Amino acid sequence: MGDTQRMSDFDVIVIGAGPGGYVAAIRCAQLGLKTACVDRWIGEDGEPSPGGTCLNVGCIPSKALLDSSERYEEISTHAVDHGISAGPISIDVAKMQARKDKLVSDLTSGISALFKSNQIAFISGHGCLVEPGSVRVSSDHQPEQFLRAKHVILASGSQPVQLPGMSVDETTIFDSSGALAFSTVPTRLGIIGAGVIGLELGSVWRRLGAEVIILEAMDSLLGNADRMIAREAKKQFSRQGLDILLGCQVTEVTSTKDGCTIHYRTGEQDESIDVERLIVAVGRLPCTEGLFEPGCGIELNARGAVSVDAHCATAVPGVWAIGDLVDGPMLAHKASEEGVAVAERIASGVGHVDYSIVPWVIYTHPEIAWVGATEEELKSQGVQYKVGLFPFAASGRAKAAGATEGFAKIIACHETDRILGAHMIGPQVSELINEAVLAMSMEASAEDLARTVHAHPTLAEVVHEAALASHGRAIHKVNR
Repeated sequence: MGDTQRMSDFDVIVIGAGPGGYVAAIRCAQLGLKTACVDRWIGEDGEPSPGGTCLNVGCIPSKALLDSSERYEEISTHAVDHGISAGPISIDVAKMQARKDKLVSDLTSGISALFKSNQIAFISGHGCLVEPGSVRVSSDHQPEQFLRAKHVILASGSQPVQLPGMSVDETTIFDSSGALAFSTVPTRLGIIGAGVIGLELGSVWRRLGAEVIILEAMDSLLGNADRMIAREAKKQFSRQGLDILLGCQVTEVTSTKDGCTIHYRTGEQDESIDVERLIVAVGRLPCTEGLFEPGCGIELNARGAVSVDAHCATAVPGVWAIGDLVDGPMLAHKASEEGVAVAERIASGVGHVDYSIVPWVIYTHPEIAWVGATEEELKSQGVQYKVGLFPFAASGRAKAAGATEGFAKIIACHETDRILGAHMIGPQVSELINEAVLAMSMEASAEDLARTVHAHPTLAEVVHEAALASHGRAIHKVNR
């Protein structure tokens, strides 16, 4: 076999160590399956860095920067409201980035420790499904290896969409990964795409002093969100200084001495703006390149995702696919739950994910979160429903924190009172949404939530009052 070598058989091989892959591997090991996990991610230090996009250049580092920038804005702008005086403040971007990098390093090391404690064989390299049950691992640092297993879980995640004729050079034009590593605050920052990534990154650099212009092709903001939430979000972001231009079709980007010029069209009008840096954040695509050999039986659908059945099984017996690699929302927690479900299905034949109650979160300020159906969806389906709204401005805890923007919205079935959806914009709704998810998981009614005792004073009382409002009996607002 020349420079190749064979390794012992496994029960399960997982390709990819992101939030889908590493969770699947751990659950497989917990269930007594001999498990290997193959991942090609290498960190800045040249060492393997499990955790995938989410941990290395996605969810975690972006939240670190969001937190740092929010603290900066709080001290520079709002501390005086609390009677706190401070001299002129500045931001040390290098130190902020170093904190983010250490956080990532600590967490990737934590995943390595979890692999070790669960006796999972972690193999650094590029994994490729050669045929059912056979995986080739290639690396620049070691001979080619061939692994065999009864089951293979494909969990290679996704990668940023590249716009035609717009080359990401990480100098002037950046993708979402590069935008997390700026060494200075840009004077004027352009962002193509007003989705989750565009809004979060725009928020980070606006708080630190950049003028931010976001160009969105759609005519409305946050197409997946409830329209009432989306309108409130647009209002709040505009007040903060994010310049969000809707209905913009970017036609060309040209280099300039000080950055680049973005050419775009709104209706029949051609316009352009000059920016120092540009972030392209127009979505992500499944990462399938080199993941499997042609002819091995794996099929892709029209959008390039791996085709699977309702249980994440591919057309190839013993081969599964999860997370961003398959259809559905590209969310880390969705990938993790699929990883658990597949592991349990391999071990016992039973595994399940309730896709109707997967929550969405956007970590802007105010935060945005939702689960279940929107009003627009229910109207289109002809479902009769009732709505309960309650503003954070009427919450004592929100007032004390100086965070009164937004509201919570509970949608319940008109006939059965079962909760069909929950939509929130406001402080810490990334945490509050989980109460609604649990309630919907237990098939609770709005009355059940309304009769649940909530501690006072807490932000969660806003959710409680929204449930009461769906019955026209909110306590702390005028009911009309």
